[in-house]
Amino acid sequence: MLAFVTVTPVHTHPLQRLTADEIRAARSLFDDHGLVRPDTKFALLALEEPDKLTVLGHAPGDPVDRRVRAVLLDLATGAVRIAVASLTRLAVDSVVDVDPAVDGQPPILLEELVTVDEIVKADPRWREAMARRGITDLDLVRPCPLSAGNFGLDGHRGRRVLHVLSFLQHRPEDHPWAHPIDGVVAYVDLIEKRVIELVDHEVMLVPEEEANHDDPAYTGPPRTSLKPIEITQPEGPSFTVEDDVVTWENWTFRVGFDPREGLVLHQLSLRDGDTVRPVVYRASLAEMVVPYADPSPVRFWQSYFDAGEYLLGQQVNSLRNGCDCLGEIHYFDAVLADGDGNPRDIPNAICLHEEDFGVLWKHTDIFTESMETRRQRRLVISFFVTVGVYDYGFYWYLYLDGTIQLEVKATGVVFTSAYRPDSPYASEVAPGLGAPFHQHLYCARLDMMVDGLVNSVDELEVAPVPVGPDNQYGNAFTRRVTRLRTESEGARTADPLAGRTWRVSNADRTNRLGQPVAFELRPEGRPTLLADPSSATARRAAFATKALWVTRYDPAERHPAGDLINQHPGGAGLPEFIAANRPIEHQDIVLWHTFGAVHFPRPEDWPVMPVEYCGFTLRPVGFFDRNPTLDVPESTSHHCAHD
Repeated sequence: MLAFVTVTPVHTHPLQRLTADEIRAARSLFDDHGLVRPDTKFALLALEEPDKLTVLGHAPGDPVDRRVRAVLLDLATGAVRIAVASLTRLAVDSVVDVDPAVDGQPPILLEELVTVDEIVKADPRWREAMARRGITDLDLVRPCPLSAGNFGLDGHRGRRVLHVLSFLQHRPEDHPWAHPIDGVVAYVDLIEKRVIELVDHEVMLVPEEEANHDDPAYTGPPRTSLKPIEITQPEGPSFTVEDDVVTWENWTFRVGFDPREGLVLHQLSLRDGDTVRPVVYRASLAEMVVPYADPSPVRFWQSYFDAGEYLLGQQVNSLRNGCDCLGEIHYFDAVLADGDGNPRDIPNAICLHEEDFGVLWKHTDIFTESMETRRQRRLVISFFVTVGVYDYGFYWYLYLDGTIQLEVKATGVVFTSAYRPDSPYASEVAPGLGAPFHQHLYCARLDMMVDGLVNSVDELEVAPVPVGPDNQYGNAFTRRVTRLRTESEGARTADPLAGRTWRVSNADRTNRLGQPVAFELRPEGRPTLLADPSSATARRAAFATKALWVTRYDPAERHPAGDLINQHPGGAGLPEFIAANRPIEHQDIVLWHTFGAVHFPRPEDWPVMPVEYCGFTLRPVGFFDRNPTLDVPESTSHHCAHD
């Protein structure tokens, strides 16, 4: 007889985040159906979100079928299964066996990262490699396990592998990233729990200089010249939160949190008079890749998919008031499943607050002598993750005028190497210490819903007009508009010199001028993936070769590099999604936007890196009949004087 842990049926929302009780119930359900064995680990356990039409048709009080998806990994055999179950019906709906050699491996588990230290240090070849470098106290060596990718290496096919570089500490509190033990890398089989290959390419000097950014002996005494800045809202914040639904000014949305993507914004809508108008059905950071430029035998494989391989959501920080966020803060806790399928609480995982953002609009009229100024304000929804040496902050901004932004703040510690003089692939950031060139490329998934489900995309560019009969003085320029009609046409590059943007419109809804209502995606237009198109990195990170992809909505198409990117051979995700070349004009569509930065590290990035910013903007274009912020009142701050 099966002994289920049940959840009391409730009338809830289909997108409500999983609770601790639901995670326990899911673990029990899979266990009682024989899917959990002594060596089974939950590489992923997440809400199986219902189809969009199901969610949009839901009314308060309607029953909800609460379903979960689990990626199950047997650490003894390497067997992988993906199972979907209903907590409402106490039923396992599907179980699919995965072939890791073809379909990829599950994400990396925290306990696997911990066991690598013991595996590597037990290997006699690795110990000999350390001895050749004069390193005898192995307790001060920190093996750093890293995702292996898929480069067709002999003996790797189908194996669950991590690649391990090592770093040295001078003492337990010394940061090891200042002392890379370069020239040697261990390939570890996590199922067999052994080093299957050791690449000992060359002996390089281990940089000696310490760089402990948390030690006053290194940083010097803190400066005393900065005066406090206090953010106060005497009457409290302008937003309200009820059951994860946030209302602020004319914005409404639901907060979600996924173990892979992290923060998810559901059903972003704007109130326009008495009408609530949808803009984006679902917005998330769906994937990111960090490819490195060093082609050496020890480092050619460095290319990390931080969402698909490491699970961004699982790496979330607990935020601290006054440090990570300022002002009147509302925190959302996160509840995630650990490797055993048990709930893990992360307090203060998401920060919600308001920020002043300078002038919204202003005019001094020379005829009427009217002088009017209004201040911009934005709502900030953010979370921070730590993946290896890097820390990433993801900040969604909503503005009073209907603008949406995503800003990524990359900080932390640059990944280091021993520096080879005049290297074309690394910077010297401290004496003898290198930092390889690399990229941070992010892919946002924007399930658009501009005033409804039927949307189209136009590419907009500036178009200079040559001198001629209609442009006698050469001052003319206009705009070129190109409709994207199929998915193959929807794979686009950015072009800042052409002012290229993409407009998402709804021909079934028009403003008072008869124009289709629209939002416009404005990219920053930085370089996309720089790896050669024939490379393994380009095959696996094909999403990063284009700034924009437009696809027809499919609830199964969630991840731009595929469902299991860890050690996947490549070609999954967006290349598969667009293979059918479906029509995207007047359709329910999803935008996938790749953006990011090329990082040539500077000495100023060491020993901890000041924030580097990148992102994109969505702005209303004809969505409103006029400036929607004319009703914003004058500032009531005592700093602002009024006649």
